[in-house]
Amino acid sequence: MTSLPFAFPVRHVISKGTPLSVDKTQSAAYPQDLRSILNLEAGRAARAEISTWPGYGPTPLHALQGLARAAGLDALWYKDEGGRFGLGSFKALGGAYAVLRLLQREVARREGREPSSRELMDGAFKHVARELTVTSATDGNHGRSVAWGARLFGCPCVIYIHETVSPGREEAIAAYGARVERIPGTYDDAVRAAARDAETHGRHVVSDTAWEGYTDIPKEVMQGYSVMMGEALEQLPSGTLPTHVFVQGGVGGLAAAVCAHLWEALGAERPAFVVVEPERADCLFLSARAGRPTAVEGDLDTVMAGLAAGEVSLVAWEVLRQGADAFLVIPDDAALDTMRLLAAPQAGDPPVVGGESGVAGLAGLLCALGDPALKAALGLGPDSRVLTLGSEGATDPALYEQIVGRAPGAVAVADESKK
Repeated sequence: MTSLPFAFPVRHVISKGTPLSVDKTQSAAYPQDLRSILNLEAGRAARAEISTWPGYGPTPLHALQGLARAAGLDALWYKDEGGRFGLGSFKALGGAYAVLRLLQREVARREGREPSSRELMDGAFKHVARELTVTSATDGNHGRSVAWGARLFGCPCVIYIHETVSPGREEAIAAYGARVERIPGTYDDAVRAAARDAETHGRHVVSDTAWEGYTDIPKEVMQGYSVMMGEALEQLPSGTLPTHVFVQGGVGGLAAAVCAHLWEALGAERPAFVVVEPERADCLFLSARAGRPTAVEGDLDTVMAGLAAGEVSLVAWEVLRQGADAFLVIPDDAALDTMRLLAAPQAGDPPVVGGESGVAGLAGLLCALGDPALKAALGLGPDSRVLTLGSEGATDPALYEQIVGRAPGAVAVADESKK
């Protein structure tokens, strides 16, 4: 008997017909045109590089069997990115990797050979690195990754944030030595300000979103993200694959990286792929409904701050346009309740610190399970094995405590006491 902890209304677009579990388009091979955006060979190269960095280790894949039973599923997993390189989110894999690749190209252009990451970390080419300033806009996590990568590899950094980014997230970026510029407006306004000032001052934009004429670096950012999927597939029980994956949206970079990796790696065995967004920042949902990239109007005010994007990344959209099976839009309350649920879990499950944006995929699953028609359309039932991506931990600890009622450290201690 299904006993869900909560249920909310959810808007949805089904991309490829229903039920998804028997959708014949899923068996199609990964398209050749998408390999120029994301591919397994480049993903393996990214993982080989990132795995050499100080502090690297695969993040945990939690089996939430108690919640799976309550939800009437066979299995449920949550890939917990909260501990990634001490930065608190999966973004550590993307922004810093793109900074490295940018510096390697620039050193090769000036010095005649491409340096290793260790040479850059050791300052062997600091005379070049110090002359290059990287910059980006952020809701918090991507900027932290770019700032960390800039410090790790030895170049200056300027990060742009918009007016609703929390002080805690601003301080976390500045702690890595970046100069932080707060501008009025939304995330998309910050993206435009960073690009404009980069042209004026000769900076190098390291963005996780792509626009016309700017696509190469966002591809490298996404390729870094794919590292987590390589880990997750190895961490699943032997011989077991998910039937469904629920991933949060934003500009689409994370979702596209996960979708492409699973599609190329698993082919006909790839799971149904569902993208989840906040109701006030649903650019991917609107794009799926319109059949073309479509921007969100308004202030993008959502508690899921890391997903507060009004415009899709063009290269990510190309992957999701062909590879996503459904797009869901959920209310803020669903994310808040999911954070609390993970901190005080079902019997037998570990307590997990999940941030507001990080839990959106799991929240979308729970919302879908509470809607009988949508549940049927998605092919969710007692044989379903669902993978969700916990893309961030408590990236703003004060806000996390305000929402959950306990500090993230207290939740983590509870987890340790169960081991």
